[in-house]
Amino acid sequence: MKLPLPIRILLWPLSLIYGIAARFRVLLYEKGTFKKKRLNTPIISVGNLTVGGTGKTPMVLYLAEKFLSEGKRVGILSRGYRGTGGTSDEVELLRQRLGSRVVFGVGADRFAEGDKIERENPVDVFLLDDGFQHLQLARDADILMMDGSKRMEKWMLPAGSLREPRSACSRADALVISRTMEGESQERPSADGVFHAVTRLLGFRKLGGDGALVSAAELAGKSLYAFCGIGNPEGFFRDLRQWKLEVAGTMAFRDHHRYEQQDIETLAGSVRGARATVFVTTEKDEQNLRGANFGNVPVYIAVIEFFIPNEGAFFTLIKRLLAERRGASA
Repeated sequence: MKLPLPIRILLWPLSLIYGIAARFRVLLYEKGTFKKKRLNTPIISVGNLTVGGTGKTPMVLYLAEKFLSEGKRVGILSRGYRGTGGTSDEVELLRQRLGSRVVFGVGADRFAEGDKIERENPVDVFLLDDGFQHLQLARDADILMMDGSKRMEKWMLPAGSLREPRSACSRADALVISRTMEGESQERPSADGVFHAVTRLLGFRKLGGDGALVSAAELAGKSLYAFCGIGNPEGFFRDLRQWKLEVAGTMAFRDHHRYEQQDIETLAGSVRGARATVFVTTEKDEQNLRGANFGNVPVYIAVIEFFIPNEGAFFTLIKRLLAERRGASA
């Protein structure tokens, strides 16, 4: 949530201290004062500079599917942010889409999780989810995600949403700009190492149904009420409208929100007020809706995928980095 300017100004001294601390921490790792731990397996990190959604989880899914299609054994390392019992909504989303084809290591100590996987179930490549600030684990390629639908934040935490100063972009090996609509990426010039990720709608899956996908055309003409608890809710609502769906109303919850019966009742009242006939939400929210009862109003889950139109150049860069850096560290 964007804070009012007067509040931001009041918090600016804390943001200044936060920014200095963030720069100093990076410097200590660069100088070797803080030692990085390195696994035997190549690591690709996917992260961002801001608090909130930029498409990290869809990018991890995209990378995993690509490497799996090449016959690679893939491991995913995740902190499991705001999760319990060694999982989280984002981890469960990945498990739902990838199943047993990948190995997961979930925990605050990603080195320990990766080391355990290497000993018990070796893989060919690790994907480090939300890893840009996890400097204690050495990586071979750093992918930085940015939301192309929003202006770059200028304010550091707590006045703004920046986790690090914008100058930290220089640490990234590849910058991927998300929320580019299909066909739009070809109209944008790309600098070296800058790529555009297209968000493509695969269809909608009914909550509690058999898992079959229905097309957007089957929901055309229906009045939808959209809700979500993700890092960038406005991006999701905008996507629905760009997919030519009729959105009668929206409601945003906090990122990683776990829905209680009171929330369901609030949504039920809102959908009646908006005269909508269908709920629609995200795959990430689906993980936090287990056992929810919406009565007679069906809930549909938007199933999306990322892909990079300039995929050949992107994976050539990533694989070159893995080869070069593994050779240098060997």
